Amino acid sequence: MKKIILLPPDISQKIAAGEVIERPFSVVKELVENSLDANASEIKVELQSGGKKLVRVADNGHGMSQEDAKLCFERHSTSKIRSVEDLSLISTLGFRGEALPSISAVSRVVLKTSDGKDEKGTLIEKEGDKLIGTSDIAFPLGTSVEVRDLFFNLPAREKFLRSDRSELNLIVKFMTYISIAYPEVRFSLIHGKRQVFDYPPVSSLKERIYQVFGKSLLERLLEVDYEEDDRKLYGYSSLPPSGHRDRTLQLFYVNKRPVRDKTLLAALNQAYRGFLEKDTFPESFLFLTWPYPEVDINVHPAKAEVRFKDSRPVFQLVNRSIEHAILKEKGVKKIYPSKEEEIDLRMEEKRYFRIEEKRGAPAFMRAEERQLEWKDLFTPLEKRKETYPRVLGQYLDIYIVASSEEGILIVDQHNAHERVLFEKYEEIDKEKKWPQKLALLPIIFELSPSRLLSFENNQALLEEAGFRVEAMGGQSFALKEYPDIFKEEEAKDIFISLLEEKKGEQIEDKKKRLLATLACKTAVKAGEVLSFEKMNYLVEELFKTSNSSLCPHGRPIIVKIEKKEIERGLKRT
Repeated sequence: MKKIILLPPDISQKIAAGEVIERPFSVVKELVENSLDANASEIKVELQSGGKKLVRVADNGHGMSQEDAKLCFERHSTSKIRSVEDLSLISTLGFRGEALPSISAVSRVVLKTSDGKDEKGTLIEKEGDKLIGTSDIAFPLGTSVEVRDLFFNLPAREKFLRSDRSELNLIVKFMTYISIAYPEVRFSLIHGKRQVFDYPPVSSLKERIYQVFGKSLLERLLEVDYEEDDRKLYGYSSLPPSGHRDRTLQLFYVNKRPVRDKTLLAALNQAYRGFLEKDTFPESFLFLTWPYPEVDINVHPAKAEVRFKDSRPVFQLVNRSIEHAILKEKGVKKIYPSKEEEIDLRMEEKRYFRIEEKRGAPAFMRAEERQLEWKDLFTPLEKRKETYPRVLGQYLDIYIVASSEEGILIVDQHNAHERVLFEKYEEIDKEKKWPQKLALLPIIFELSPSRLLSFENNQALLEEAGFRVEAMGGQSFALKEYPDIFKEEEAKDIFISLLEEKKGEQIEDKKKRLLATLACKTAVKAGEVLSFEKMNYLVEELFKTSNSSLCPHGRPIIVKIEKKEIERGLKRT
């Protein structure tokens, strides 16, 4: 009996469909890209159950004749490629002719379309690979594709779909990001009976960023506009010294195609080195125009990645463009213009703190200013009943060096304080006694659609943690109360940073992540000088915790150099 067989067409087509269509987000992406390639000026997306039960994408693009509509469900049918040479000159979002065949192979599809040349339009119904029927209908210029019951004929794939909320969040992010690239197009998204957003067409990228992310983000950006020959980078990125607490808003578009590319991200972050505040990252909405023959967009089934023929000039152009924009901005200077100046500055900082310590002034100002003060937590040495590692000093203003019977301990001061605070916050959370502070004036901010969804999903959890936020209409909100472990100027940014969703996260995991984030934001930072009192406090409290080895995010806290290793290195054994 033969071991190798040829798969029947119905199985092979479903496998191929799985490479393109992974979840409802994939359906939305392919259909919206088709609408944009059809020069639509209005695109409306409707969903049910996060897109699992229904995805409907309607546009006013150039539509199809009945002949083309019948052909579009055949694999590799396309209007965008005629020869091999065309593969190196692709300027459209779609080109492979796999979207509709792949979607129809794993769902129930109703296509309505008209090219406006005849009085009638075309209706085609499919169920999996089966054609239900074709008929003439009255339909305006454009196309509507209705996709129901995704993976109804592939239960093994269906069970791996996430919750409605998670699937919706992926779609909201995609729709948000694609709308940035096409400000001249109206985008609207409806989930169930709720309108998630509706962005009317605007005349510029700046106006679209304002529509989606609000005034507060726009004010933190500077314009980038740099060109060399037929290569160009334009858009907006962070205005130093302010940055973002994570890398979630680093958006790149290559020839108007949204992509994730390591070269582009590396160039962006390199360009901002020395310009941004510590532990912050640049935000960007940047568009790279690059010669089509030098970009391969056919390297990923979902077209989410690109490959450059030579990545070095890409890196250099992005780096130069951003540095040019930053230096052009009046009053912008590097925080650390050179490595030598950085070292000099750190030495001066150390000298200042040592002098102030001798004068009797507190050597550690940031923690003293917080409501949760060190002096309230410090236990005098003479009152200790247990034996803890003996602190020897601080190395590089980052690590606490301590000794124990087993050897030398190198303790990461930030990770250690995170663990200590995390367990204290857990105790506060159990008792539901988060101390709150009333803002002197409501702190107004705006939320993007994806963060708005996250806020609605996690509002009860955030209120338990001490944040009270009220809607002000549209995308505007007011933060009225916040945990009093924060200063007022940092409360808003910390609240927004808590709105980042994680894949497949359960409610208890969300609570732990929230507490871990709070601990991270309030813990001592690398580079902060600690007195012996504070170092002793940290080491003592760390060894009282349930896990002194790992911080709440899973990073190691302690490196141990065993006594026998020291003796072996010094040849004392």
